[in-house]
Amino acid sequence: MADQTRPGAVLFESDTDPEIGYSRLWINLLRIQRSTMARIARELRDQGIGDPIWHEILIQIDRAGDSGIVMADLESRLYCPQYALSRHVARLEDLGLIRSAATLGPGRSKRVMMTAAGRDKNAAMWPVYARIIREEFATRLSTEEAYHIVRYLIRLYP
Repeated sequence: MADQTRPGAVLFESDTDPEIGYSRLWINLLRIQRSTMARIARELRDQGIGDPIWHEILIQIDRAGDSGIVMADLESRLYCPQYALSRHVARLEDLGLIRSAATLGPGRSKRVMMTAAGRDKNAAMWPVYARIIREEFATRLSTEEAYHIVRYLIRLYP
């Protein structure tokens, strides 16, 4: 029987095929991500942020320190296709939030570094994320439950 506690929830205790649980997990993760990210994206657009992934990009660049990060490493950390990441990085650079420099060696790689404007913009983005995430989850999960789920989800990283 379906769990009716959440609209659109897909949870069936009577599934006879044990493999269906993986599909149900995937479907529900996607639905949660789409609904929450839609709210985040709307509010970030109001602040002039073109895409929520900009926050993730800026976090990784900032974590890399003053020497920055090579695009290939950024791509692997974000699980973002090269063509999409290059487009986002170009836009962030046009806005003065990051800067780039060619790297030495074979290939056409470049290193990206954070600017002061990028640090300021990134700091302004997090409160939007934090508030919406809290509104979406805090009324439905305790902190302990959230950490419990996180422990399982981390195991799913490749």
